[in-house]
Amino acid sequence: MFTGIVETVGELTELRIVSTGMRMKISAKNLDFNDVSLGDSIAVSGACLTVTSFSNSDFEVDVSSETLTKTTLGFKKAGARVNIEKALKFNDRLGGHLVSGHIDDIGRVLGRTTLGDYVRFIICVPASLSRYLAYKGSVCLDGVSLTVNSVTEDSFEVLTIPHTLENTTLEDLNVGGSGNVEVDLVARYLERLDSSDEKNSASKVSLATLVDAGILK
Repeated sequence: MFTGIVETVGELTELRIVSTGMRMKISAKNLDFNDVSLGDSIAVSGACLTVTSFSNSDFEVDVSSETLTKTTLGFKKAGARVNIEKALKFNDRLGGHLVSGHIDDIGRVLGRTTLGDYVRFIICVPASLSRYLAYKGSVCLDGVSLTVNSVTEDSFEVLTIPHTLENTTLEDLNVGGSGNVEVDLVARYLERLDSSDEKNSASKVSLATLVDAGILK
């Protein structure tokens, strides 16, 4: 699990085709590797990957053909910048929101507007995905936890602050570009509960059950 709070921006320095997909070497000179072990999970632009080797300034991951197809990692070339976040510890502060690192789809940038020091992005996503997005809800874009400012049938809008632009790759996103999108886990689980066997009324989710559970007031 992750939080969507990017720890550093890394650079793809080497890409090698392997039988299962691709092996990527990523330079992350500002990442603390003291608590990194082989087999650890690290989010690379939002995608959860497994560390297969590392030093004090870089690490390698194997990216499956499925991940290459379903994320923007399949488009990356050597020299590309990527957002890096190590897996969440149980005693860590949750600064963003719970993120699994399992990308739902690739979003395309429809609009980018500069508003003083802020930048507003409009991201196009399939209608099948936008149904999980809500006004003032959470969304993860390229591994960055953001708040949804508005949502339509096929797009959503986010506003990025200067700190986020300076410390992530979102500054590189322009109209026509693309980013990895992961919707909030809560929306997924609520849908699953709501779609349970209708004969089992106890399993159905309603406003009353959410209030009783303390989720809503």
